[in-house]
Amino acid sequence: MTTKPWLDLYPAEISNTLDYERIPIQELLTRSSTKYPEKTAIHFLGKDITFREFHESSLKFANYLKSIGIEKGDRVAIMLPNCPQSAIAYYGILYTGAIVVQTNPLYTERELSYQLVDSGAKAIISLDLLFPRISRIIKDTKLENVIITGIKDYLPFPKNLIYPFIQKKEHGIKVKVEHRGMNHLFTEIMKTTKPDPVHYEFLYNEDIALLQYTGGTTGPPKGVMLSHENLISNSKMCSEWLYKCEEGEEVVMGILPFFHVYGMTTVLILSVMLSNKMVLIPKFDFETALKTINKQKPTLFPGAPTIYIGLLNHPDLAKYDLSSIKACISGSAALPLEVQEKFEKVTGGKLVEGYGLTETSPVTHANFLWAEERAKGSMGVPWPDTDSCILGPESSEPLANGEIGEIAVKGPQVMKGYWNRPEDTERTFRDGWFMTGDLGYMDDKGYFYVVDRKKDMIIASGFNIYPREIEEILYEHEAILECVVAGIPDPYRGETVKAYIVLKEGTTVSEEELNKYCRQSLAAFKVPRLYEFRTELPKTAVGKILRRSLVDEEKKKVQRESLTS
Repeated sequence: MTTKPWLDLYPAEISNTLDYERIPIQELLTRSSTKYPEKTAIHFLGKDITFREFHESSLKFANYLKSIGIEKGDRVAIMLPNCPQSAIAYYGILYTGAIVVQTNPLYTERELSYQLVDSGAKAIISLDLLFPRISRIIKDTKLENVIITGIKDYLPFPKNLIYPFIQKKEHGIKVKVEHRGMNHLFTEIMKTTKPDPVHYEFLYNEDIALLQYTGGTTGPPKGVMLSHENLISNSKMCSEWLYKCEEGEEVVMGILPFFHVYGMTTVLILSVMLSNKMVLIPKFDFETALKTINKQKPTLFPGAPTIYIGLLNHPDLAKYDLSSIKACISGSAALPLEVQEKFEKVTGGKLVEGYGLTETSPVTHANFLWAEERAKGSMGVPWPDTDSCILGPESSEPLANGEIGEIAVKGPQVMKGYWNRPEDTERTFRDGWFMTGDLGYMDDKGYFYVVDRKKDMIIASGFNIYPREIEEILYEHEAILECVVAGIPDPYRGETVKAYIVLKEGTTVSEEELNKYCRQSLAAFKVPRLYEFRTELPKTAVGKILRRSLVDEEKKKVQRESLTS
């Protein structure tokens, strides 16, 4: 049994014990469409869609899926950017009792084929531009139906007429798909299908809503089974944390892609739960984001550190009004303190760091948005109904406060397991605790701190070195825009510390200057031995810097050098 000192930190407005309705996720849309039928649910590049239209379109999609043989428990893949069709398809799939498989539109044929084969998806909805890619791998999968849509399908006039020409100019191809056989057009589905109610037998604790694939940094990607209970509970926790926000009154910035579980929970589900408007951007760029914020006045802006960093360093930032933003929870990576402080100064809102994983739907911890006290560098405290502790390598007894170990969590948001991988599931749990794979500690008050991923820890000459600690120091340097630290092979030390740096525009700094700067704040064995300056760093779709891909680059370089020596 663990103590929960963080409960003493909770503001009076936040309850640690929440009431959860045992309903499927799609019931949230049914309710919002009944309560606010003519309220805008989705804003997309100038077009508004009401909750009534959203609900009816989702029912149409569900009925069409049933007509082509989709049944409860079948897997249906969504390979779309943030657009109305993605939201409609998500809820439509759930209305049938089927399971959503979120797929990144940037996937290569190999990555796409792996995910479709592993999930056993029977149908996929995707963009017209991606149809050739799907066609080339379809024979290797269990796909029986392909549903095609285009960005232009939900653009207002005259953008819908102009867009095909822009698309052809940018991508050099024009795809034409006919509505017959195993190929289906989303526009035809919306024209010809009735929005009849769809019913199926529902089990709150057991029914899987989503297969969300992990990044595969430590092996093949695994399908995380998230139930309706997992996602409903995490969204409810989020709404409790945002206690100053009002139902039906907030505008949510939909930059984070729905195919990332954080974007799905905090935008796609939470917005519908609270009957708030989603403002969707299909392809992220900083100028479009700034223009959208200036015009649409979002109040909630879930994001990732690289998104906030990019906006703050945009040369035209001063031209745009960001004062509508009142709350942001940053996920996917550590939030540098200077980014937090600058963003809050620019917007007047609150930006805090949160923590979670795909396996936890995703959020387990976050800092308080409106509390006066803040723990610098902390990922916050466990969310309502969530327990957490620090465990040693073997024991199930929590370590003492301040000791570094593996962060473990329990709560209704923790996954049911990995799809068709019972052994992997078993290895991830220890006596009921989900083992996150992250190293950290808890202080005396109950704030948790991430030291680093277990697999990212650098061992140089026997010393344990945590990249995050070094990155925090580097981010404080006035010339550094982005950075990541990794351990690379070293014949003498085993591993050595290397920093990859992106400088702010118009600035310069030498390796010698950075070395001197780091030595002011870090022990000698932690100071990077190598620096590499780049124009950009490899990132995921939500802006998380891919440390492992840089390490892989270095390993391949060492292999090449050994072959030629």
